[in-house]
Amino acid sequence: MKSYDVDPLVVSGNSSNITDLLVDRVALNPKLPLFAVEQSDGTWHDILAEEFLAQVMAVAKGLIASGIQPGQAVAIMSKTRYEWTLIDFAIWFAGAISVPIYESSSPTQMHWILSDSDSVAVFLETEEHQERFETIKASVPLARQVWRLDQGVVELLTQRGHDIDNEILEQRRTRAGLYDLATIIYTSGTTGVPKGCELLHRGFVELSKNAMLELPEVLQTGRSTLLFLPLAHVFARFVEVLAIHVGIKVGHKADAKDVGPAMVSFHPDFLLAVPRVFEKVYNAAEQKAEAGGKGDIFRKAAVAAIEYAKKREEFGKVSLGQALQHRLFDVLVYRKIRAAMGGKLHYAISGGAPLGARLGYFFAGIGLTVLEGYGLTETTAPAMIARPSQIKIGKIGRTLPGCGVKIAADGEILLRGNNIMRGYWRNPAATAEAFDGEWFRTGDIGELDDDGFLSITGRKKELLVTAGGKNVAPAGLEDPLRSHPLIGQVVVVGDKKPFVSALVSLDAEMLPTWLKNHGGDESLGIEKAANDPLVLSEVQKAIDQVNKNFSTAESIRKFVIINAELTEASGHLTPSLKIKREAVARDFAKEIAELYADGKGNIDRAVNF
Repeated sequence: MKSYDVDPLVVSGNSSNITDLLVDRVALNPKLPLFAVEQSDGTWHDILAEEFLAQVMAVAKGLIASGIQPGQAVAIMSKTRYEWTLIDFAIWFAGAISVPIYESSSPTQMHWILSDSDSVAVFLETEEHQERFETIKASVPLARQVWRLDQGVVELLTQRGHDIDNEILEQRRTRAGLYDLATIIYTSGTTGVPKGCELLHRGFVELSKNAMLELPEVLQTGRSTLLFLPLAHVFARFVEVLAIHVGIKVGHKADAKDVGPAMVSFHPDFLLAVPRVFEKVYNAAEQKAEAGGKGDIFRKAAVAAIEYAKKREEFGKVSLGQALQHRLFDVLVYRKIRAAMGGKLHYAISGGAPLGARLGYFFAGIGLTVLEGYGLTETTAPAMIARPSQIKIGKIGRTLPGCGVKIAADGEILLRGNNIMRGYWRNPAATAEAFDGEWFRTGDIGELDDDGFLSITGRKKELLVTAGGKNVAPAGLEDPLRSHPLIGQVVVVGDKKPFVSALVSLDAEMLPTWLKNHGGDESLGIEKAANDPLVLSEVQKAIDQVNKNFSTAESIRKFVIINAELTEASGHLTPSLKIKREAVARDFAKEIAELYADGKGNIDRAVNF
């Protein structure tokens, strides 16, 4: 088995915990802005390190005064906002364990997480959240205390903890050590009941310290980032801790749809996002150019950016002609895209799914270096990430210091290191199944090259086996199709079937713009557009293009555009935008059956090798 490890650059003492990162940061530079909160007029108000620490301590004292005991679980259900991070750190300062709940969670999901974790209190953001909680309140009797962020809970707990002295708080803050439980984060539940990942203080502390030393070009004190990923997700959660350790100013934005204007006013130095966000940025820029009669210029500029980045990666330089062309397109196109992202953005970190070489080269060509990372909830987010000086576009960079990776005989990616969870909460059977000694079984399939760079080809449990015995990884077909501006989601089907097919949902946000730009009827909704000849033809072209990279047995032979969006709200995506394949198969069983009704695929449209 091929394996690759990187030794840690620093190892913390066993008594260390996450709260030490904040205390140490304040001691280094109490006046450093750690956060910025957006005001009603669109400006941003800085919160200094010493101010944040004072607020954390005050809220933590309120938790102690409210009876929260060391080691007890306290849940947080809210959109991404400053108070989320404040409360999270206050829970740790009080010696308790935080349990995030996605703000979009149903009452059933809330019930499972609150009851399984034995949460004794819960922070809710809105009245609507409380209405959901009230429907399951009787069945979670341990969750006795309920606090609302929109009802001044920070002020309430600050007043309540007024008589708790600093000595008591310090005793609570320092109770936990490196190997103690910090948080229980529940998996997305794509294949069953969510499992609670027991993440230790060690994972957050050691990853933060080693990442700062390993990525000095990106992680510099005084820089800034705009955080809009859900803080209930491990990726954003790790970043909130990392930013405090490094001294990076964080702005919060609750909705990814509002990030564009916020980037212009906040001017982040680097960004963290999932590939879908980068696809949206590219597609929006292309459609805007198309609407302004400059679509051809944009497409030529995009091709030039990709070729420029490829040549620079391969040879370390480009020709004079390419350099001049790049300078021209920088004025016409690239500079405008960078300005739309705040003007200061030089680095971005992409995780959650493969970005794809096309987008990687495009953004590199316009002056934005995207570092692909890889990790899971069970690995406290990042286990691997590219370094700015060591990038292979289309692949994920080497492991972070203190982490290791290897490929099992069946192609499964295994990880180990200082970031691995202790186990699944109250689930010893699942824990035993997830580990091979010290190696965590990720469930992903991939390949590791001689330099330690990783290529992910799919999920082990998602592999389709056609009636002809061909193994097909759906992600390889789905991911490039999602990059098309018309396409919202793609679900490849074909297990035990004679050929591979696909369910396609349209992107409702981009649909009117695309139709207008291509001479269609922009008033068409999702349902009518699903049968529109222009839309059908365009989706077929996109599928034909993707099929060129696959054999006939692996290619998509039929597709249907479903007359609905696949979203988290519809129950078909997790909050981290992963497909719930069982739910899709159940709800669209009729459409799938019709794809195979005659037993014949569109063989003439497939590409033969």
